[in-house]
Amino acid sequence: MGLILNLLIQTIIWFGFMGAIIFVAAGRMDYVGGRLYLGEMVAMSVVFGLHMMRVDPGLLKERLKPPMQKDQPLADKLILVPILLLMFGGLGFMAADAARWHWSMMSSTVQWAGCGLLLAALLFMYWTMRTNSFAAPVVKIQKDRGQAVIATGPYAIVRHPLYFGALFYIAGTSLVLGSWWGLATIPLLALLLGIRIGVEERTLRMGLDGYDDYVRRVRWRLVPFVW
Repeated sequence: MGLILNLLIQTIIWFGFMGAIIFVAAGRMDYVGGRLYLGEMVAMSVVFGLHMMRVDPGLLKERLKPPMQKDQPLADKLILVPILLLMFGGLGFMAADAARWHWSMMSSTVQWAGCGLLLAALLFMYWTMRTNSFAAPVVKIQKDRGQAVIATGPYAIVRHPLYFGALFYIAGTSLVLGSWWGLATIPLLALLLGIRIGVEERTLRMGLDGYDDYVRRVRWRLVPFVW
């Protein structure tokens, strides 16, 4: 009961905050892109959250923890700040671009296609979390949960598939919100995630048995055949 209450409270707070950013930046409440985005995100978050509560409550408990934690390396805390600022600032920029400044002109067909891309990205990211029960939101070794190296599913292709999915999540978000300029945040996010990958892999190499062997077997860190 406590876990489901925590899920509902965080869902309300998290998406209430995101909605405030979007509609304040847009300058109006009848912003269709904002409504589409929030509707899809809330629906999928509730569905995924309730399903995870049933099949992997340990991971859900980890995912609901704050982005700054005691066992987290200082370097990860420092890189998370600009990542979060880019994510939330990007939402405001995209909404202002599409609904207030009207720099981008996008058809409803493209926005609906963006809904499809966003859904695909969310499904991929959830598949990643179902494959890896240790996919916590912060960098740390989960000794209390018996963390082990995961090399199946998307982890057989890239070492950080959750971050790979995040790039498509941003692309889908930009299209749903109706902002072509929002796509410019993708390389910025990729750069920041690349820095975080360095922090994460250093921690995993030092504290997780078998990770060095996994790195030798799976070459690509973020994008297959690129890096």
